[in-house]
Amino acid sequence: MTRPLNILFVSSEVEPFAKTGGLADVSSSLPKAIKELGHEIRIMMPRYRFISERRFKLHDIIRLKDITIPIGPAPEVGYVKSSFISNLKEKVQVYFLDNANYFGRDGVYQNPATKKDYKDNDERFIFFCRGVLETLRRLGWQPDIIHCNDWQTGLIPAYVKTLFHSDPFFRNVKTLFTIHNMAYQGAFPADSFAKSGFPKDLFKPDGVEAYGKFNFLKTALNFCDAITTVSEKYAEEICTSDEFGAGLNGLLQSRRKDLHGILNGIDYQVWNPLTDEFVYRKYDAKSVEAKIDNKRALLGRFNLEFSERRPLIGAICRLVDQKGFDLVLEILDDLLRQDVQFVLLGSGDKEYEKAFETVQKKHPKHMGVVFGFDNELSHLIEAGSDMYLMPSKYEPCGLNQMYSMRYGTVPVVRATGGLDDTVEDYSSNGKGTGFKFEKFDSKELSKAIQRALKVYQQPEEWKKIMRNGMQKDFSWEFSAKKYINLYKDLLRQ
Repeated sequence: MTRPLNILFVSSEVEPFAKTGGLADVSSSLPKAIKELGHEIRIMMPRYRFISERRFKLHDIIRLKDITIPIGPAPEVGYVKSSFISNLKEKVQVYFLDNANYFGRDGVYQNPATKKDYKDNDERFIFFCRGVLETLRRLGWQPDIIHCNDWQTGLIPAYVKTLFHSDPFFRNVKTLFTIHNMAYQGAFPADSFAKSGFPKDLFKPDGVEAYGKFNFLKTALNFCDAITTVSEKYAEEICTSDEFGAGLNGLLQSRRKDLHGILNGIDYQVWNPLTDEFVYRKYDAKSVEAKIDNKRALLGRFNLEFSERRPLIGAICRLVDQKGFDLVLEILDDLLRQDVQFVLLGSGDKEYEKAFETVQKKHPKHMGVVFGFDNELSHLIEAGSDMYLMPSKYEPCGLNQMYSMRYGTVPVVRATGGLDDTVEDYSSNGKGTGFKFEKFDSKELSKAIQRALKVYQQPEEWKKIMRNGMQKDFSWEFSAKKYINLYKDLLRQ
């Protein structure tokens, strides 16, 4: 196929409109990279209440009551607005499916006050998935590929092959589903299934059912034409391990020929220390000595004393079990007694927040914490830290280790998923881009940090590692080409 492709990219969050994690970054950067390669790609997402019409210049495409979606016996109505995301070269159109009942809230998936999932997340994303297809029909814009992302979009491939199967508009449309994290599957009680409108005989293991529940992610895996995940190592892990596959590894293994690991990229227009508006002093691999001024500025933000040769470890993350910060807490006291400084930006489980707060109060001169999300501070942590800590139990891809390398901040990571694919372990003579450990164990993490601290005391050797990472190319173009080739392969089938 030589003509440009038409691709609809569907996601529940897209930067800069709504973001809870890396999915939003991917859902912004990848479509722009695909558009730059000459294809027509559009994005669709929910219109959450906090997405400002004025700031983002939203305008009506489909008026209220033009789309009616049955949720069980009761219909819900919605309408569609539009805006754009852009970079220096391209604009990508974004459609927003709006329904005040489902999306007129302060959170994306959870109530921000209680940090508990909305009880009607099943209905919210049933409405979204069916609404995406109804919107396409009304727009009259026919995609070749519908690229779905994570469980919130997982019903779309099944709708295409069941309720919309006889519709000529969707006859030649192929669906691709990307797994960003197997741990989040959208599993709901069995009685949720009746709200979906699917044929009753679909509630079975080779349909939408998993372990007695209506499982959105499993639905996608059974009905999509192809599956991708966000690194080659994670593609292997989720097929071969019940832990990584989260109970669906057998299904993934049965579809192994349709499963492709394509590493996420990073947006160098956003993450580039030479142009970053949020860093104190700009620099690149040729002027890496200027990085020290960002360290001074970062420590100032946390009211910590600056010392050029005292190592500073940074971390930005969700404080949940997956990220391995239980291991960090086991060794943090001992680490901070070694005249090492540690800064943390993150939020999540209250138990983790309390634990880190306790350690910070014990070591106020060596540790700083900020709970929550602060985009400007996250850039400064990448620019100002000497090392970046990512000891994840599992990590489908990970973006921060790639950001860190770009900023000359040496990552210390567990060798899992995308962390293993992207970080080259230091050996000697300046070879490598970071430090890795294999076993999920606090002693192994400690050994990796101690290896890094030892090399840090050799400034010239350390600069070699910094420059190695800064010269790595994790731009989206390479990954975008892989996706385009996969789209074309699907259309030949």
